[in-house]
Amino acid sequence: MEHPISVVICARDEAANLANNLPGVLVQEYSTTHEVVLVNDNSEDETKYLLEEFKKSFKNLNPVLLSQEAKMINGKKFPLSIGIKSAKNETLLLTDADCVPASEHWMRLMQDGYDEGIEIVLGYGAYKKKPGLINKLIRFETFQTALQYFSYALAGMPYMGVGRNLSYKKEVFIRNKGFSSINQMPSGDDDLFINQVANKHNTAIVIDKDAHTLSEPKTTLHDWMNQKYRHYTTSKYYKLSHSTLLALYAISQFLVYPILIIAILFTKEYILLTSLWGIRMLIQGTILRSTMKKLNELDLWPWFILFDFWSIFYYLFTLPSVWKAPQKNWN
Repeated sequence: MEHPISVVICARDEAANLANNLPGVLVQEYSTTHEVVLVNDNSEDETKYLLEEFKKSFKNLNPVLLSQEAKMINGKKFPLSIGIKSAKNETLLLTDADCVPASEHWMRLMQDGYDEGIEIVLGYGAYKKKPGLINKLIRFETFQTALQYFSYALAGMPYMGVGRNLSYKKEVFIRNKGFSSINQMPSGDDDLFINQVANKHNTAIVIDKDAHTLSEPKTTLHDWMNQKYRHYTTSKYYKLSHSTLLALYAISQFLVYPILIIAILFTKEYILLTSLWGIRMLIQGTILRSTMKKLNELDLWPWFILFDFWSIFYYLFTLPSVWKAPQKNWN
């Protein structure tokens, strides 16, 4: 059964992205009442005029214009709060201006995740497939993050979602006083909010490939790492149980190869140690192949050993985010 739904998107100077991606949101096949709330957050480009043109063809588009900055509230949380409050329907579906639904069934499939007692539905925000190793690294890290938060949710320990593809009930937002407890942080409108309000009873996942959203990935390692720094500055504020488990996983990924090399050098047990490593990779490869297939990322599988080794450098690069101050802007 389909329920009325409000898609909420915030945009600041995103006219080019909206021109490319907004039609994919507006032409969704959804027979029940639905709207697209587009919050134009102090844009200085052509966003206002673009939305006026879209409004002529799509009556379900509800533009909301913000012409003043919120004081003492950093990041996207204020425009998103305004968009949620402006939404007419109880079920909210969040995405970004630089995202496009993978199919015209995105809205329906994400809504299908709701059942009795479910208030939050986590989706997959993928990146578009492009040539080159940087694209594969970005997509593998995105896949691995999704594998973690989906698995934790299935295990009854939901800890985050991504704003590129996330749904929750308006009542959840109101009951928890919106983002009031994290307003002082420039980010966290998706992962920190879900970390606070999600539990094993009210959270579900949707992984159907037609329910994904697709975004343009960064094209340089420098730009991508800057993006990851911003994301990781919020992860240290997760609940202690979540941050501890995630840290232990990262440490194990980081140490496996140094320990393997040291053990080989000092014990000379080449056959035993390489066999143990081979068993680890066999188990890991089997699991990754199955989950990559489910998330439509199977082309990454032949690279998983390289990515496994790359994780050492990835964690070294992102370590400064533990003490790095978050940036103030959101887009």
